[in-house]
Amino acid sequence: MTDSNHKWVYLFTEGSGEMRDLLGGKGAGAAEMTRAGMPVPPGFTITTEACRAYYSGERGFPDGMWEQALEALKWVEERAGKKLGGRENPLLVSVRSGAKFSMPGMMDTVLNLGLNPDTLEGLKARTGDERFSLDAYRRFIQMFGRIVRGIDGDLFEEALSEAKREAGVKTDPELSPDHLRRLVTTYQEIYRQHTGEQFPEDPVEQMRQAIQAVFESWNTPRAITYRKQEKIPDDLGTAVNVQTMVFGNMGDSSGTGVAFTRNPINGVKELYGDYLANAQGEDVVAGIRETEPVSALKGHMPEVYQQFVDYAGQLERHYRDVQDLEFTIERGRLYMLQTRNAKRTGEAAVNIAVDMVGEDLITQPEAVARVEPRQIEQLLHPRVDDAHAKEPPIGKGVPASPGAAVGQAVFDADTAEEWGQQGRDVILVRVETNPNDVHGMVAARGILTSTGGTASHAALVARGMGRPCVVGASAIEVNVKEGWFRANGTRVEQGQEITVDGTSGNVFLGRVPTIAPEPSAKLLTLLGWADGIRRLEVWANADYPRDAIKARENGAQGIGLCRTEHMFMEEERLPIVQAMIMADTTEEREQHLSRLLPIQRSDFDGILEAMQGLPVVIRLIDPPLHEFLPNYEDLLVRITELKIKSPDDPELPQLEHVRSRVEQLREANPMLGLRGCRLSILFPEITRMQVRAIMEAACDLKQRGVDARPEIMIPLVGTLAELDAVKAELVPVARQVQEERGIEVDYKFGTMIEVPRAALTAGEIARSAEFFSFGTNDLTQTTFGYSRDDAEGKFIVRYLERKILPVNPFESIDRGGVGRLMELAVREGRAARPGLEVGICGEHGGDPDSIRLCHELGLDYVSCSPFRVPVARLAAAQAVVAEAGAGTK
Repeated sequence: MTDSNHKWVYLFTEGSGEMRDLLGGKGAGAAEMTRAGMPVPPGFTITTEACRAYYSGERGFPDGMWEQALEALKWVEERAGKKLGGRENPLLVSVRSGAKFSMPGMMDTVLNLGLNPDTLEGLKARTGDERFSLDAYRRFIQMFGRIVRGIDGDLFEEALSEAKREAGVKTDPELSPDHLRRLVTTYQEIYRQHTGEQFPEDPVEQMRQAIQAVFESWNTPRAITYRKQEKIPDDLGTAVNVQTMVFGNMGDSSGTGVAFTRNPINGVKELYGDYLANAQGEDVVAGIRETEPVSALKGHMPEVYQQFVDYAGQLERHYRDVQDLEFTIERGRLYMLQTRNAKRTGEAAVNIAVDMVGEDLITQPEAVARVEPRQIEQLLHPRVDDAHAKEPPIGKGVPASPGAAVGQAVFDADTAEEWGQQGRDVILVRVETNPNDVHGMVAARGILTSTGGTASHAALVARGMGRPCVVGASAIEVNVKEGWFRANGTRVEQGQEITVDGTSGNVFLGRVPTIAPEPSAKLLTLLGWADGIRRLEVWANADYPRDAIKARENGAQGIGLCRTEHMFMEEERLPIVQAMIMADTTEEREQHLSRLLPIQRSDFDGILEAMQGLPVVIRLIDPPLHEFLPNYEDLLVRITELKIKSPDDPELPQLEHVRSRVEQLREANPMLGLRGCRLSILFPEITRMQVRAIMEAACDLKQRGVDARPEIMIPLVGTLAELDAVKAELVPVARQVQEERGIEVDYKFGTMIEVPRAALTAGEIARSAEFFSFGTNDLTQTTFGYSRDDAEGKFIVRYLERKILPVNPFESIDRGGVGRLMELAVREGRAARPGLEVGICGEHGGDPDSIRLCHELGLDYVSCSPFRVPVARLAAAQAVVAEAGAGTK
């Protein structure tokens, strides 16, 4: 049961912009604009608490909520001077969703609510426009039927298209009252056929059903998919806003638009957006009709335009952030419907944040907090190299979200999702996208639509997700049902590869060359501010000198993981490695290892030289030896074939020998078998060679005046005895090389904490280890008892869907389990060895949430891929800003 005296409903005059948690972004924005004296149509907000209460029981309104909504409605009627259901002067309202975080188009809205045969006559009498009134009625029936009762929207669209064909017109505004009257009857019949009921005529009942439908839309598949993509919690709920309708489709002196106070694509300080004369708001977002730039309003209605410009500037200064504004003009009078922080591309986010610091609107820490780490990733995406494209573009549209994307053309969201799950790169091609396409948009590499503008659904969602997107490519004819599109004489079938460039708007057939982006001056400025704020150092994982060079270019302060086994897998080296593994004696193995020594030395020389003056953590061989040999099953098949077809083949005895060795090395559970330090203990000659190669390279470099700082990491240690046993073999090698060369090198021996026992006994292990590096991939596997490949392929997705796991623990560190082990290891390790160097080198090192945890735990550094170093630099600074409570995203 819920408290009937609890306040579930707030008038716009009672709320404020500080109440986003309770009123949602839309309700808080309407309340703030009302408080500022702007022309906001009166209304009220049903809180997010009411939505949560709705879902906590049997999906019913909480006690007292409906009664409070009816009381608020009376206030709206008095303020508007109209009555819901009134024949003489009917009040029509919109019922709209509005969560705390913007979810464009993902939840539901019902417009023109309150129309029935009686109020229709009143609306006609009040406006003197029968055509407008009938058009409003048909829109209401269509939206109510589709959203509230779940009728397929295509049924209404097909009836509308048929009406236009019969009338011989191309656009909705050209339909006459007679045509609209027949269309209303057709819509009512569609409703009756698919619900078994007449269309409801009681406006209060219409409102009740619409409010419930908005609550229900919080948990539609598209909303859930979008929240998962955007990492928005599922338990926030949505507010519901009931607001007096104003009409932009009452002739040429009316219109509607969506505008941004700055360009959301590149951040330029200009009013940017779309305007449609004689239209309602959904026409702009749907992208069905061709829009004008919002600046065109200056020519149509200069006074109204100036009023809007003034309000836009006032709102941006008030919120100190770029605003996404919705407005309607009814017969020359401007109404402000919504303000919210705008979705923007990575380029725009960086440029706006830096510019606003220069304008004294925000501080440097606030600027750093404003840019999402994934937006930095967008800026690091390649773009199309038009100069080297073999063929000219086959089409061009509006560049809506930058970056290049290559993939197979797909024409429906379900196929895009299916192919994406198969690992195929796809481009979702649509006439227009709608909220039901969001799962396909998530799966797609890029998006292309033939209609729509910069404020269309496709553009808004793509920008938020960071997907390259081209909209409004009007020269492209898309046939969704048959699965093809035609552009300037070129026909592209489903499955054909295309390239879309969201920076230029060009569309190419096939795969075209791309070029790496250069960091802009403003990005470097922002990252410089981040570097001045963060405590954590950012290192990089690098297996080759080219990786180390890229890492330094991106601002890395060291190498946190160099995986030596990757060097063994190269084509010219693998035969030597395999011969070493096949050896029957230690002496024979050492002969092959002596051939590998100069190769490994050369590898380490290049990486240490690239990182001169900075630490380089080199992990000794980790995977089981059988991974370097042919697959056992493949060998069996080959041997069986030879025995049948060519039993005298001279290759057969050698294959049998390899099969025997592979069988000896096979394990039931290789991840927990003979690998890591265990391999070093059983085959110490391998890691002795590696340490010699490392130290010889470091000595050679130091002799050449290069400051080489190797840190040698012994993997998969679970006990102090294991670590000491390995070090007993390797420390003498390191000393011997220095004595041979007559050179001292600044080096360390440490270990990788990747099994729970190592974390639990960190105090002991730290007596011997000079540094710790958390291998959080294996630590997660061993803590949960999950095999990552099997878990992610078999059940992790289902666990996430059913909320058994809040997040994928292989993407973001599990705070409650793995995080606690890390905290224990840091605390006890440093207690035993004050000043112990501790970092993280697993894949979590580039995840912003994991970086924040590493900051809280007091780690010295995080290590990630070279390309994610700028992202980690920003995320590490944001951890400090969040801890200090300064700035908000």
